[in-house]
Amino acid sequence: MSETAVEVLERWEAHGALWRLCWRSEKEAVVDLCACTGELMDQVRSADPELLAYLDRRRSSEDD
Repeated sequence: MSETAVEVLERWEAHGALWRLCWRSEKEAVVDLCACTGELMDQVRSADPELLAYLDRRRSSEDD
C-alpha cells in the first residue's frame, strides 16, 4: 500500500526536511519537498481531499 500525500509530508518533516505549498487550486495542490537547507528535492502533486484540507491548516512544515 502506498503512502497518502499527507503521510509523505509528515514523513518528510519527521526526518528533518522541509515542505511548503508551491501552488494550489480549488481541486489540486503542488507541494515542494526540500532538504533541510531549503534546496528543492522533489514535489508532490495531488487532488486528494485529505491533502487539501491539511493544507488549509498548514501551508508549510514551518507553520505551527
